[in-house]
Amino acid sequence: MLLILSLNKTLLQNLWKCCLSGFLCSVFLIQAQTGPYPNKQIKVVVSFTAGGTSDILAREVSTQLSQRFNVPVVIENKPGAAGNLGTEIVGKSAPDGYTLLVNSIGPIAINPTLFKSLPVNPQKELEPIALLAEVPTVLVVYPGLGVNTAAELIEYSKARPNQMNYSSTGIGTASHMTGFLFSQKNGISTTHIPYKGAEAVRDLIAGRVQFMFATLPSVSSLIKGGQLKAIAISSKKRYVTLPEVPTLAENGIPIITGSWFGVFAPKNTPPEILKKLNENIVDIVMSKKTNEKLINEGAEPIAMNLAEFSKFVKTEYETWAPIVRASGAKPE
Repeated sequence: MLLILSLNKTLLQNLWKCCLSGFLCSVFLIQAQTGPYPNKQIKVVVSFTAGGTSDILAREVSTQLSQRFNVPVVIENKPGAAGNLGTEIVGKSAPDGYTLLVNSIGPIAINPTLFKSLPVNPQKELEPIALLAEVPTVLVVYPGLGVNTAAELIEYSKARPNQMNYSSTGIGTASHMTGFLFSQKNGISTTHIPYKGAEAVRDLIAGRVQFMFATLPSVSSLIKGGQLKAIAISSKKRYVTLPEVPTLAENGIPIITGSWFGVFAPKNTPPEILKKLNENIVDIVMSKKTNEKLINEGAEPIAMNLAEFSKFVKTEYETWAPIVRASGAKPE
């Protein structure tokens, strides 16, 4: 009997050693397969169509991230639902750093107020990684309108109540909200005409609408080509590539707005991955070559660490929430 117990004890000890050894081997195998982040393809979801400001910034950064990390970094454009589709895809992805989101002020800071419910609330279910750039909106008019300043546009509009239309790239976008603020603060009766993307600019060129607040990169070449007339810019100071265009503040209109674009990850992504991504992305956009390139395209890169960008995103939401409510905007 003692011999049997002794043998059983020995057997159990050997069995335990085998199990422990197998477990440790599995751990080492998993580590060997995964390795340090990143060691496989990273997908970057862009919430808007190819060729827009979000897409341009995402591709610039992704190309350089791929070179730094020595893994493919691929772009997937997922436009739809006012930018909410891309947010949903990333928000419901595994929080492992291999699915990222590039999105802008509208879906991140405005839509949580604009929509009664969202499949993924970006303020609660995403991790802010890095701000890519801030982009001023420029007040552009149909050249045939015959106005040359913001003051002239206001005077022209007051003489034609409810006859002036302004376009935007969609309900709840920075373009829409800035147009609403401009009309409200100057006491003019205008009608907002929302479009899906570039159609807003095309109808402005054709004179079907009279004015628009557009992101600078989207209309820069049209301004230079004379197809649109820039009469004011919504930034704090004049922009380097449009030094002749005054700010709204210079026109006595206290409106400072714009758009911004950033990188996000699913909630609960490990802090060390977020930190690595932030440091590399900030280094990329602030490098001399990339910085100058983006500024010439109308986007101003700004360096923020994780804590600063998280605070920025929260503040933007709090700033725009009462404006969205006051506008009475409803989702399309």
